[in-house]
Amino acid sequence: MTHEFQIVFRNIEQTNALVDAVEKKINKLERYCDQIITGRVVLDSPHNNHHKGKVYSIGLEIHTPSKEVRVNQEQHDNHAHEDLYVAIRDAFNAAERQLKSTDKKYRKNPLNKNDIDFDHQAA
Repeated sequence: MTHEFQIVFRNIEQTNALVDAVEKKINKLERYCDQIITGRVVLDSPHNNHHKGKVYSIGLEIHTPSKEVRVNQEQHDNHAHEDLYVAIRDAFNAAERQLKSTDKKYRKNPLNKNDIDFDHQAA
């Protein structure tokens, strides 16, 4: 299935390294859900207080036929998100958990032993 993802940079300079990091995370998501139609990734560097440091926020929207996954990582108190790559990782991990939980809900139940018709087995 063709996946079209839009990568948006706000208050952050777009670099090949950042685009590659996001694309690797997108490809990893495809392992958990092959039903992804489109998506959007927003990397933002909100204007923060100079005393607290710069904490990045990542927004994700992923559209599948059965569900829309939204992740908004705006954790201004999370100092780990002062590293943009850590913020990207955490956002995609959250999206992965949502896709996995959706996948589990829609899987068919395994065949129960009581459902087997023993009358038609060879003796």
